[in-house]
Amino acid sequence: MSNRRRVILVTDGDEYAKRTIEHVAREIGGRCISRSQGNPSKLSGPEIIRLIKEAPHDPVLVMFDDSGIVGEGAGEKALKYVATHKDIEVLGIIAVAAKSRHEEWARVDVSIDRDGVLTPYGVDKFGIPELEIGRINGDTVYCLDELDVPIIVGVGDVGKMARHDSYKQGSPITKKAVELILERSGFHGKK
Repeated sequence: MSNRRRVILVTDGDEYAKRTIEHVAREIGGRCISRSQGNPSKLSGPEIIRLIKEAPHDPVLVMFDDSGIVGEGAGEKALKYVATHKDIEVLGIIAVAAKSRHEEWARVDVSIDRDGVLTPYGVDKFGIPELEIGRINGDTVYCLDELDVPIIVGVGDVGKMARHDSYKQGSPITKKAVELILERSGFHGKK
């Protein structure tokens, strides 16, 4: 039996993302590493691994943020470290769209627009479908194409999307993205 911790990675870490991810983690019976919040990320990969291992149960939701830094910033360095760690099984990644001064992009397997509709197109930070299929622009997505993960789900700005994903409304878009990752991974069927 594997002792690998099963995690969902989220490429956003501002205060809105924190409230949203904490709420969704409670809703699905998972855990959120609240200390991974930061814009940009403040914790290193090894520090986040320690916190994941201390979580009482899976799935564990973890936030990473580069705050618009070009190339591989602190959030992406930590994300890569966690995603490739031998004790971690990444169930999926929620790739969050952003409008940064320097466009970075990544491939996504599917996106969820601000109305909760699955789409093959990428979405912008407001959750509105873009013109390109399977591609999202953001500021903490630069390294995602290098990772071997089961699914990457694109969404607009977590906890925002013109209030369509407000935690006061239950963060329905982020919750749907997490549920999609759990469903595709077979998480609830694994013991």
